[in-house]
Amino acid sequence: MQFLYPAFLWGLLALAIPVIIHLFSFRRFKKVAFTNVKFLQEIKEETSNRSKLKNLLVLLMRLLAVAAMVFAFAQPFIPVGDGVKTGNNAVSIFVDNSFSMEAGLNETPLLEVAKSKARDIIKAYNDADRFQILTHDFEGRHQRLVSKEDAIKMIDDIKASASVRSLTRIHNRQAQTTDNGADNRIHYVLSDFQKSILPATIESGMAISRDTSIEINMVPIQSVIEKNLSIDSAWLEAPVPLLNQTNKLLVKISNYGDQDIEDVRLSVLRNGQTKPEGTRSLAAGASVIDTINLSILQPGAQDITLQVTDYPVQFDDNYYLTLTVPAEIKVLSINQVSANRYLNALFRGLSTYDLVNQSIQQLNYADFGTYDLIILNDVSDVSTGLSRELKDYISSGGHVLVFPAANRPVAALNQLLSSLEANTLTEWSTTDRKVSKVNTQEFVFDEVYDNTLGNLKLPATKGQYGATKYQRKGGRSLLQYRNGQSMMTRYPYGSGNLYLCVSPLDENYNDLALNAEVFVPLLYKAALSGRRAVRPAYVIGGGAPIEVADVSVGADVVFKITGQETSFIPGQKTLDAKVLLDVADQVDKAGLYNLTLGGKVVQKLAFNYDRIESNLQIAQKEDLVDLLGSRINVIEAGKDTDFALLIAEKDSGKRLWRWFIIAALVFLGLETVLLRWMKGVE
Repeated sequence: MQFLYPAFLWGLLALAIPVIIHLFSFRRFKKVAFTNVKFLQEIKEETSNRSKLKNLLVLLMRLLAVAAMVFAFAQPFIPVGDGVKTGNNAVSIFVDNSFSMEAGLNETPLLEVAKSKARDIIKAYNDADRFQILTHDFEGRHQRLVSKEDAIKMIDDIKASASVRSLTRIHNRQAQTTDNGADNRIHYVLSDFQKSILPATIESGMAISRDTSIEINMVPIQSVIEKNLSIDSAWLEAPVPLLNQTNKLLVKISNYGDQDIEDVRLSVLRNGQTKPEGTRSLAAGASVIDTINLSILQPGAQDITLQVTDYPVQFDDNYYLTLTVPAEIKVLSINQVSANRYLNALFRGLSTYDLVNQSIQQLNYADFGTYDLIILNDVSDVSTGLSRELKDYISSGGHVLVFPAANRPVAALNQLLSSLEANTLTEWSTTDRKVSKVNTQEFVFDEVYDNTLGNLKLPATKGQYGATKYQRKGGRSLLQYRNGQSMMTRYPYGSGNLYLCVSPLDENYNDLALNAEVFVPLLYKAALSGRRAVRPAYVIGGGAPIEVADVSVGADVVFKITGQETSFIPGQKTLDAKVLLDVADQVDKAGLYNLTLGGKVVQKLAFNYDRIESNLQIAQKEDLVDLLGSRINVIEAGKDTDFALLIAEKDSGKRLWRWFIIAALVFLGLETVLLRWMKGVE
């Protein structure tokens, strides 16, 4: 046992006072006359013994009462843990305010339980101590130390948030707070400790407890949730949705609970109309990818909300996305001599495609950004200006398909290929060659053929260029000759792609245009993949910038995002032909939003909550200790535990002064009993 104020022990000298009073009684006796005292000697002796016993017991009670009071003022304690902290404290308290904390514990939301315990922690410290209150929102005002009163007000203001941070980021944020010269730094994390926010490895977890000057305490606040159903994500099978066609929307649904779920109802709310998509069954811990067929009859933005019904965790039951359907897909054919009749015939047969033919001598470079695919038809003379424009076009997400001219100098064309980090053309050859392999793993041929390629008629050429074979160029063969040379190769560059054919499109040298099974999907999907697809959905707090292209922004015109009862101006940065918008933390509610420019809606946006907390698995005390290290204190408290007292005893030891006060009162009470019980004894 130790004492917080040992100087008060000098007060034990006061024990001498009752002894002195007892030894030197100043009481004056009265003389009483009796007629006969011969019978009083025996009674006198007996009464004197009982009086001495009474006086000794009363003296003992008084001594014990005084000693107990002295010990109480000295504040004795029994050290707990690493020892008693002295001096001022800088206390950082993280309160988990993610959606998982909206679950109930004895019909009380976990967030309210966490806030109550946070208040108890503050009450356990002195008025001179300073506090930081932190949540998943990482607000700037929370990055400083405040008084007890201000800290409690901050706790009262905490509300559930869509933001989710990892435990490592939380610790780093707490460690960054200035301690203002405090003698002790103490961190608390009040959370349900879902495994999804914990460090992935023991090594990364140990990094949290590396600073030995900081005491780290984990306070689990957990409930038992048996099930959760979530729509994790949704995406189109094709890069962009097409008008008047069936578009396949893939939806991933997961059962994160430990029970099978029957008859899961999936509904689609599109442009204000709800359509049920049947029922599904999911085994415990399983996921399924379902397909929804969407027929879109009008161009423009399509607002879509996917819905399932689930309880009690509901933040992940809706998934919002927007699909922008182009009115047409534009293709530019740059011709060295004349337009190709097969290209004209192909795109005339596709209502959603618009083919524009231009001579290589009469090009408007400013329009390149409006095309989804640019075809160089039988071209060999590529000027420096055209080469530069095509490079910028591909880098920013465009797609270019090159058919070289037959038996012509290709030095200028090779300069373009080199600048795009592609293999270059070599000598011209008139050897007959036949394609033997189609790469169905590439997008342009993916899911085009239902059966094997054994009966498929493949292209053959009577004239073609050779090509260098540097593997570091990263080309991916689409059509391959029997001798292993690639006839058509795709080269990724920047955000776009270069498609290079070693043979001209001229039917005298190449029958590709006569093989509809290969030619049609090649051109169709190459143009489709060149479409700058609008991202269907964003994750709140994900940090991904919003990319806006083909919009002229004046000096006095700014973008604005509106929706879900909010309106704000995002951060704006112009990069080449694109504008990047940063919403930071200004979106905090899932739903559909409008991106406007000058009061006109230019794009639809969909934001969804992060699904990181959809997985209900939580870490137990043993898991936290194993993963974070033995230096981490895990504080568990029962329902009826005085949490403020528990925290106070953790830092200042098990305090005993209350017991000594009680003991002093007991001793004084016993003294009173003795005086009354033995009142007649003198």
